[in-house]
Amino acid sequence: MAVTYKKLWHILIDRNLKKKDLEAMAGVSHYQMCKLAADKDVTTDVIGAICAALDVKSDEVMDFVPDRITES
Repeated sequence: MAVTYKKLWHILIDRNLKKKDLEAMAGVSHYQMCKLAADKDVTTDVIGAICAALDVKSDEVMDFVPDRITES
């Protein structure tokens, strides 16, 4: 399973926040934000900090999606 953070980006847009704002609010590093932007795995500590900063639950910022299978 892969993960997508599209819901998180929609929350930021709705609240007129930038990724840099979220970094400061949640106390997460720029590196972690880059991983989120690329739909890469991050720790539950990062997700927890973001959820606490935005006052949301984890299912409101992320979704699990099936991995894409490429044919050779």
